[in-house]
Amino acid sequence: MSTTPKVYLVGGGIGSLAAAAFMIRDGHLPGANIFILEATPILGGSLDGSGDPQSGYSMRGGRMVTTDNYECTWDLYKSIPSLQHDGQSVFEEMIAFNEKHRSNALARLIDRQRAKVPVTSMGFSMQDRLELLKLSRAEEATLDSSCITDWLSPDFFKTAFWYLWSTTFAFQPWHSAIEFKRYLLRFILEFSRIETLAGVKRTIYNQHDSLVLPLQAWLNAQGVHLVPSCIVTDVTHRTDNGDLIITGLTCLRDGAPESICVNGGDLVFIQNASMTDASSLGSMTSAPAKLTKAESYGWRLWETLAEGRPNFGNPAAFNDCIAQSWWESFTVTLKDPGFFDKMFDFSGNEPGTGGLVTFKDSNWLMSIVLAHQPHFLNQPADVQVFWGYALFPDRVGNFVPKAMAECNGAEILSELCGHLRFDPEILATANCIPCRMPYLTSMFMPRQSGDRPLPVPQGSKNLAFISQFVEIPDDCVFTVEYSVRAAQMAVYELLGIDREVPPVSPHAASLATRFRALLKAFK
Repeated sequence: MSTTPKVYLVGGGIGSLAAAAFMIRDGHLPGANIFILEATPILGGSLDGSGDPQSGYSMRGGRMVTTDNYECTWDLYKSIPSLQHDGQSVFEEMIAFNEKHRSNALARLIDRQRAKVPVTSMGFSMQDRLELLKLSRAEEATLDSSCITDWLSPDFFKTAFWYLWSTTFAFQPWHSAIEFKRYLLRFILEFSRIETLAGVKRTIYNQHDSLVLPLQAWLNAQGVHLVPSCIVTDVTHRTDNGDLIITGLTCLRDGAPESICVNGGDLVFIQNASMTDASSLGSMTSAPAKLTKAESYGWRLWETLAEGRPNFGNPAAFNDCIAQSWWESFTVTLKDPGFFDKMFDFSGNEPGTGGLVTFKDSNWLMSIVLAHQPHFLNQPADVQVFWGYALFPDRVGNFVPKAMAECNGAEILSELCGHLRFDPEILATANCIPCRMPYLTSMFMPRQSGDRPLPVPQGSKNLAFISQFVEIPDDCVFTVEYSVRAAQMAVYELLGIDREVPPVSPHAASLATRFRALLKAFK
């Protein structure tokens, strides 16, 4: 570009942080020209993690990572130095950690008798296999607007495979057949090892501490302006030969109104909504509040920009049915090792080597996972933290006579102890913080072509979108990779960077990989 622009990134999630890094590393843009405007006091977006031993730790969730995919993510993190290990990149640090702590889940599914369910067989009938093959080979145009249930028979949703796959990736039967197909192809390597999660890699700490903090520190060192507690409420714009040009941002910064002028040549990158928008936390004595997009500026900003502009997407395809896009998680802080000891005895997995332990007969379809400890940078050695979630929080529990949505932390722990047949006293001093997320799987909602805009929409002069709600062929939403890939694509296009975005690895094209998947399907 002939002049050095200023760049404004609306939203401080991993997509915006990655975009800023690509601008500096590959576009040679001065960090001082980049402004990241984040509505909350902490950057990182959905890759969050906060708290302390006294008040309890909380994280809304954690995305699965692999080294067989995530091409753009590792392209970035090979350039970001570790905060913990001098001379290592974040990527090298993670590889070394996973060499010591390999995934091998030994208690992936648990039945109502608290017995481990055999999972070497996926439990498919011939009809299941044929329908799954047909779905995996269908063109996306054929799958437009359809649900998974439109392609797979009811008995499929009772198989061991469905329990394993759906809880690993958070799919529901009514979700998009397109997204389900993309996952089957993108994660075909995991199809053959889904029962042990052997291909899953873990960060040393929670993903905020392991991925966000080192990237944030690097951006700080480059002079990037990280602006927390700054809510962008509106944009001003004009049109030039039919193209939209952003001319200004209207903000609330620490509660005070502020306007930012976007001059000619300047660029704006907007996170068009977020899966964790309108999240709310509960406590040991209270259930989370039930918020909606009315409490979220992210959805409203996208709706404003998309009105009358089909190329800017269709937010309503994703945010119109909270009943089909929400679930609830919980984070538990312990100061007594008894629970972790009993889980090791029961599961056979040291913390950090197993995966989700899913109670398949749970009305809530509850799962928990015990990560390697400590899971937070500021976590003392005598404190443990584990996380769990439920895919059906609107249903009445098996042991607590109310829906999870109405439960406080203490009641969630009672339900968990019921499934494990543990004496509730083992969690008597635990602190459980539940979290309601009304739009968490909204990007999985059935959609059609055009509902998601391109990272740089046609008709946009200086605006790009970075989020889980843009269209990237062949890649999978609900991953860190999707946000990072969207960022890399948008930055390279708007800054005219002559460097290839790492392509999606074509694992499904490998005959050997397909043969292993076929063998697994017939076990």
